[in-house]
Amino acid sequence: MQGKVALEEHFALTETLWDSARFAPEADWPELKARLIDIQDRRLREMDAHGIEMMLLSLNAPAVQAVPVLRDAIELARRANDFLAEQVQRRPDRFQGLAALPMQDPDAATHELVRAVTELGFRGALVNGFSEAHGLPRAIYYDTKPFWPFWAELERLGVPFYLHPRNPRPEDAPIYDGHPWLLGPTWAFGQETAVHALRLMGSGLFDAHPAIQVVIGHLGEGLPYSLWRIDNRNKWMSEQNRYPAKRKIADYFRENFYITTSGNFRTQTLIDAMLEVGADRILFSADWPFENIDHAAQWFDTVAIAEADRLKIGRTNAWSLFKLDTPAR
Repeated sequence: MQGKVALEEHFALTETLWDSARFAPEADWPELKARLIDIQDRRLREMDAHGIEMMLLSLNAPAVQAVPVLRDAIELARRANDFLAEQVQRRPDRFQGLAALPMQDPDAATHELVRAVTELGFRGALVNGFSEAHGLPRAIYYDTKPFWPFWAELERLGVPFYLHPRNPRPEDAPIYDGHPWLLGPTWAFGQETAVHALRLMGSGLFDAHPAIQVVIGHLGEGLPYSLWRIDNRNKWMSEQNRYPAKRKIADYFRENFYITTSGNFRTQTLIDAMLEVGADRILFSADWPFENIDHAAQWFDTVAIAEADRLKIGRTNAWSLFKLDTPAR
């Protein structure tokens, strides 16, 4: 399929590059490093070879979210966004930007979101999971009330928020002790992101701000296949849905979330996701440079789905969600 849009595709700055080193064996690090640094050369050749018209680019993980000093997190987010804006300006027909945000502080995050969208022309934001800050004993999740003004501004701007994975903090991950292979994309990424997404849905956030759209990757981090059980466990019992939200979790997931194919190129899983949330809520992605573009594209171009659904997932859903048919602001 020609004209695909991919939107979980990463780059690195010099100062964030080593955040990704832990996700590659030593022998493969030179290759991953080269992929992360490149934007205008090999990346474009890979796109051309595999029918990708446009990428929405974002900073690698955890980057800003793991910078505990607020001043430093703000500065890193600004540098990353300014650099990405320069890269997009060189080829706006092929690249658009998703902003890095200093979510350690809701006001700082809101300010940088507004700047990135209204001044730099970005199409949304991508945040690498929870944030860390000096003086706070636990991870910062974004369902809490201090963040609701941030979400209100996101809704007003009309841009999506991509909730990208990161590993849990070591002090929050004793379940993985002795089994480091479970960390990262194998398991911990998906579980961490799924819990964060459930917190957002259960908090009542989408009752207050129903137009917010959140994107999560890897065909939904396991959530589409758990929706029924989340809403229907122990249904004979007298108390149900003990959370502030007014509706079922599945309702919010199907109305306020999109999922991407990033790093999950499995036909049966895609079809199950389509049955759970519908083709209108799924977006093509590769997860470059951590996954191969050819693996993603060759699978998607031949996967056994209707051509109308292939067009939606591969192009038109993203075109509409990120308003790619309108000039950047």
